Amino acid sequence: MKNANHGALDASQLTQICERIEKLQEEAKSLAADIKEIMTEAKSAGYDPKYIRQMVRLRRMDADELDEIDELTKMYRRALGL
Repeated sequence: MKNANHGALDASQLTQICERIEKLQEEAKSLAADIKEIMTEAKSAGYDPKYIRQMVRLRRMDADELDEIDELTKMYRRALGL
């Protein structure tokens, strides 16, 4: 963001912003590694990670959205004879 110095950048503020983003990126890497570890555990327990990811996506949806997806999937499957 520009300050009152006619186009000059606030180096301190910019540094803080960059540092906050870098910290969050490191946290995201750590979380991704944790998720990968859990998926490895699930796979070794006999679960398919592909379907676990799908279930996690579905669990985020509200009931109406989930019902709509189910109905549309059924409709498309019937149309394709599946």
